[in-house]
Amino acid sequence: MLQELVIHDFAIIERLSLSFEGGMTTLTGETGAGKSIIIDAVGLLAGGRGSSDFIRTGAAKATLEGLFDARTNSKTHEKLAVFGLETEDETVLLQRDLYPSGRNVCRVNGRLVNTTTLREIGETLVDIHGQNEHQQLMRPESHLGLLDQFGGAAVRKLRLAYQEQFEAYSKLRQAQQKKQANEQEWAQRLDMLEFQVNEIDTAALQPDEETQLEQERDRLANYQRISDALQHSYDLLGNETFSPIDSVGSAMESMQPISQIDPEFETITENLQNVYYGLQDVQSELSRQLDQLEWDEGRLDAVEKRLDLITQLKRKYGDSVADIIAYGQKAHTELASMQATEQGADQLDDQVAKTQAAAKQLGHTLSEARHKAALKLQKAIHKQLSALYMEKTVFEVHFGTSTALRSDGIDQVEFYIQTNPGEAAKPLARIVSGGELSRLMLALKTIFAESDGVTSIIFDEVDTGVSGRVAQAIANKISVIAEYSQVLCITHLPQVAAMSDHEYVIEKKVSDGRTQTEVTKLDEPARIDELARMLAGTEITPLAIQHAKELLAMAATEKDKLRETK
Repeated sequence: MLQELVIHDFAIIERLSLSFEGGMTTLTGETGAGKSIIIDAVGLLAGGRGSSDFIRTGAAKATLEGLFDARTNSKTHEKLAVFGLETEDETVLLQRDLYPSGRNVCRVNGRLVNTTTLREIGETLVDIHGQNEHQQLMRPESHLGLLDQFGGAAVRKLRLAYQEQFEAYSKLRQAQQKKQANEQEWAQRLDMLEFQVNEIDTAALQPDEETQLEQERDRLANYQRISDALQHSYDLLGNETFSPIDSVGSAMESMQPISQIDPEFETITENLQNVYYGLQDVQSELSRQLDQLEWDEGRLDAVEKRLDLITQLKRKYGDSVADIIAYGQKAHTELASMQATEQGADQLDDQVAKTQAAAKQLGHTLSEARHKAALKLQKAIHKQLSALYMEKTVFEVHFGTSTALRSDGIDQVEFYIQTNPGEAAKPLARIVSGGELSRLMLALKTIFAESDGVTSIIFDEVDTGVSGRVAQAIANKISVIAEYSQVLCITHLPQVAAMSDHEYVIEKKVSDGRTQTEVTKLDEPARIDELARMLAGTEITPLAIQHAKELLAMAATEKDKLRETK
């Protein structure tokens, strides 16, 4: 859920910091006070389209921050893992800066991300519904996904099985089409891959081989210089006439009797010991190197030829041995794929036909499960609509079947609705009014609330165009949804505000000649005053106060009933 929201220099908000809790929270206030600006800010944090128009006049940038508790949101954690983002305390911090130039800087848990990544993560945290936005219900292409979501684990399992089979068919079909399109090009590519794979495999390159070979070549090519230097150094250290090691040893022995008299003498003695034993180690290493040193003209020639081979392969396949090996692995994969389908056109056609038939069979099985889920969804929607005083409305799931296989199956689904008895059912997106759409959306949200997984759901004036008992019914539905997800709701209806667990009032004020938006969390007396204002308008009368108290009491009773029947 959304815990903290911080806004700086956004629209008419100079500086605002809000803390939110679970349950249902309403934002109320006069029209134009800036309620929707707060929702716009959350929308931008969730990856919505930004604009420099949002920046407060005269400000260098607009800054938005939102802290979300994602402890119970597995979808968020899965998405964070996809992008390699970590969370230490089960919280997710979204940040976004908007600049006048149009530049956006987005961060998730302090890590810079692009707006696409921000949107993909934000969609798992926030679900915003507004009266005039293009919602899922208004997009027929989203209806199939909603039906599958309602179908639960049974439909998901069948859809996954179908998609795996469809992917296998698609790959074979692509291979078939590619081969049929240009047999000659296919054969040429196959020959080239076979040559390249054979050439790289025959070379049998090792990752660090080139560096090792270059070192060996340098030693062999400079054999005489190396031998002379090693021998001369060894002779100097072990010279019978004057041996540096013996001289240092004698000096060390001379200093030992007086080393305990003065700390400085002890230091000199220790330094002589270090030099003495160090020279002995050097002499031993020189001797070992001389023993190992050997001249092999044939080996030098072999090393030169090997390095020349690597140079030739680098010209063809990459700038380094690692690049050559990676290219060989990629060529192996492509060659194996082509060889798997290089069994003759007839055999490939047979494979395509078999996988297509298997996909169609799974598609029909999936379609049957969807039809069963559709009947249950229609029944569930009618039950919810009845509670929203749309009992005469008929909701239908219309199926169209395609002969062509698609990634989501063989079904084409669109929601239809009949709002008045005697009329034909028509596509929902074409005939539903704003108020009806709000109620349909709430019906679906109530059905999906427990399984959606989104931590925060925002309703932006979804109760516009309704009143009376319908308003109370909408308030009840939002309250039910708040049992499963945090709900933030902008409303002008006192019935909805009364059902909330927390209420904030948004006011527009002028200070030092600048308009600012202020947000105040209401305690019980302040809530009564705000509800009275919503009921009576500008002049709050004692009767309006009494009605506000009654409305709060009725809301408390209504919430208790809803919890009992949940």
